[in-house]
Amino acid sequence: MKTDFLITNVTIVNEGLSKSGSVLVKDGLIADIFTGDRKFESNDTNHNLRIIDGKGQLLLPGVIDDQVHFRDPGLTHKGDIYSESKAAVAGGTTSFMEMPNTIPNVLTQELLEEKYKMAAEKSLANFSFYMGASNDNVDEILKTDHKTVCGVKVFMGASTGNMLVDNIDTLNKIFSKVKMLVAVHCEDEPTIQANVKIFREKYGEDVPIEAHPLIRSEKACYKSSKLAVGLAKLYNTRLHILHLSTEKELELFNSDTPLSKKRITAEACVHHLWFNSSDYSRLGTRIKWNPAIKTKQDQQAILQGLLDNKLDVIATDHAPHTLEEKSNTYFKAPSGGPLVQHSLLAMLDMVAKEKLTIEKMVEKMCHAPAICFQVEKRGYIRKGYHADLVLVDTNKPYTVSKENILYRCGWSPFEGHTFKSTVTHTFVNGNLVYENGNFDESTKGQRLTFQR
Repeated sequence: MKTDFLITNVTIVNEGLSKSGSVLVKDGLIADIFTGDRKFESNDTNHNLRIIDGKGQLLLPGVIDDQVHFRDPGLTHKGDIYSESKAAVAGGTTSFMEMPNTIPNVLTQELLEEKYKMAAEKSLANFSFYMGASNDNVDEILKTDHKTVCGVKVFMGASTGNMLVDNIDTLNKIFSKVKMLVAVHCEDEPTIQANVKIFREKYGEDVPIEAHPLIRSEKACYKSSKLAVGLAKLYNTRLHILHLSTEKELELFNSDTPLSKKRITAEACVHHLWFNSSDYSRLGTRIKWNPAIKTKQDQQAILQGLLDNKLDVIATDHAPHTLEEKSNTYFKAPSGGPLVQHSLLAMLDMVAKEKLTIEKMVEKMCHAPAICFQVEKRGYIRKGYHADLVLVDTNKPYTVSKENILYRCGWSPFEGHTFKSTVTHTFVNGNLVYENGNFDESTKGQRLTFQR
């Protein structure tokens, strides 16, 4: 028989408010919410009810990460759905949306469904997978079920394999014909290659990592994002631009329209909020991402864009590589790094520094992804919703070390940093999957569904 839970004595952070109370979890769903002086009263004889005293901790909706690379299939020496979903759950992320640039690239419905079958057997968190786009698979894209697939991913910048979509006729077809959410990586490849030529002529193969934001420049990002926004406005496409990295791109978005009514939305990533170009001298290629981490001014503008609601979602772009791979010279070191285990803790540190409120953080990491993607019955602490919940102790510091990193790659750009908070419990569909360093792997996550 399934265990039910009563989570008591917590501060519930949900829908713009923080209130003391308790939450009853029954049959995998949020059965009731008790706030203030309202007490739990039970008339049934539920012998499988476990009471968890939160001792004043925060109770949050589970984080929904709309952009991860879990490397499965084909790149599993870096990570796989099991290892990275385990890290995600330990960090308070209960649902993820994973990218198609695996090996093989997910460019057919058959390959897409294979990933769903794999996740049903391996993932500790709830899951969805993007359908990939190439220059020649538009007909295959149009077969995608918009109720059971999070979106279509278009790389308008270099990517693994055959996934750079640089044919304007193909882009016009995708933006005009695809009726579901189109998520895009925006960097203009000709601009990048012109910059590469300049720096290669100057440095040969020994280009310093500090040149990364100059090679993958503001101009490259803005030009591509402007093209995407222009196409979306022309065809009324439901567009979601991933990992904004520059202040200039913010002028492409508005904050006047309620999120549920927006046709064009945008995402900020944890690394662009946490790091800036001054950190390259300390961390080198460990913080080499595409788009590049840029200036302190860009970093501050991205945060302000979230506060002003020009930017809608906080995600990770979790993309693990081995430390050996990352330790190469500039051109050989791959872009990307692991983040899902520490994204919530990083944002809670920013809350502690009063850079944003806890309510705004929950909005951008939990509520907004659910709204943007129209996720069914997740992202909130509401009666009748799936019980995806996270307990956080904000008075228990957590130091990142090789001993507690769960990513298969075995490293983190946060190594040695002490976060102010600790994730103590994570519930996925009402199952207590993570508790104080211990996992219950007996029940796997569920495929996300969408109200479209």
